[in-house]
Amino acid sequence: MRFLYNILLLIAAVPGLIFFPLKMLITGKYRNSFIQRFGGRQGAILAGLKEGRRVWIHAVSVGEVTAAAPIVASMKKRRPDVQVVFSTSTETGQDMAKRLVKEADVFIYFPLDFPFVVRKTLDLVHPDVFALVETELWPNFLAACSRRGISSLMVNGRISPRSFGKYQATGFFWRKILDNVAEAGMISDIDASRIAGIGMSTEKIKILGNAKYDALAAMASPALHEEIAGRLRVQDHEKFFVAGSTHPGEEDAVIEAYKKLLARYPEFRLILVPRHIERTGNVIGVLHQSGLDDIITFTEIRKGRPRRNEKVIVVDVIGELFKIYSLGTIVYCGGSLVPKGGQNILEAAAWGKVIFYGPSMEDFGQEAALLEDAGAGIRIRNARELSEGMLQILADPQDARQRGERGRAVVLANMGAAQRYAEMMIRHLA
Repeated sequence: MRFLYNILLLIAAVPGLIFFPLKMLITGKYRNSFIQRFGGRQGAILAGLKEGRRVWIHAVSVGEVTAAAPIVASMKKRRPDVQVVFSTSTETGQDMAKRLVKEADVFIYFPLDFPFVVRKTLDLVHPDVFALVETELWPNFLAACSRRGISSLMVNGRISPRSFGKYQATGFFWRKILDNVAEAGMISDIDASRIAGIGMSTEKIKILGNAKYDALAAMASPALHEEIAGRLRVQDHEKFFVAGSTHPGEEDAVIEAYKKLLARYPEFRLILVPRHIERTGNVIGVLHQSGLDDIITFTEIRKGRPRRNEKVIVVDVIGELFKIYSLGTIVYCGGSLVPKGGQNILEAAAWGKVIFYGPSMEDFGQEAALLEDAGAGIRIRNARELSEGMLQILADPQDARQRGERGRAVVLANMGAAQRYAEMMIRHLA
């Protein structure tokens, strides 16, 4: 089966070998990651590593990096002698990792899953333990680790309903791949049952919680709030409706709700953060069509354009959403009024915010249930319910504050997973 996988991998690689070099030549994007993912430049990057125990931790992109940061910190606190090699698959993830994962000794890009590239990279890194954050199963890589006696672990393991369906459909293939994973630390009992359902032995599965609680609780600080408020030149009279990680089809509902909010509370501003920043032009077009023409982008502010009471700020950069949630009087979290499974509502909860979201929360069902029990999460079905819910919350500021405090308490109460994942990695180093 792995032979067939490698044939399909080569076929799939052909368009990429055309697309990415062209993209590099035209935009400069992917230049660092593309070369490293084929094994280039890694020798020089890894040359500074010392002899001794090594752990390689892989986080695909920004979300996984956030979960990994407290795990690395916890492990290095217990075993400062261990060298940590930290990899990502995306350039945005790498930028975030260099800001958040201060304890890592070196940063690289994860190799493409071609056998010759995998062998070269493993020869250079020479890890004792490999830990993948959440779920990204690369057959050749995991098989190579197993042959070399490297313990492969899954930390902060999560399997979404959509991914579970895909894995199940090809379960005959993944069962063999999962034999190469020594232990899986999963976020919840649902995630544990899903990975068992695609073939992992139940003896290898542990439910250890969500390390993102640790990360977000530690990151939410007054200094971070003041920093983003200063950069956006927030005025004392302003209040903000923050709509984070919106997808196509959600901006219309957000704008409709905001216009009703604005009619009652003219001091409110809308901060709109599309999930994919390449949609910025389309989002601005939707705003203009709705009659909202007083718009400024995050990049324009950063370049020195003064804010002059614009009603809408469109965030066209990556990595600022967590801080921006701190400004919200009202928060909507996207990917939920459209069938995308939701986005991370814990980021706003860590700031003590009441969070609105739509019915599609399959990827964050446990988090939604906890926040709804605390009164800090409110599920809505359309723009009308969003606007009515916002006006109801704003009518009782004390109740809103108490709800937000209970939501933050949920985040604090669920801390401790990072330590458990660190202990799991240390156990496999022994």
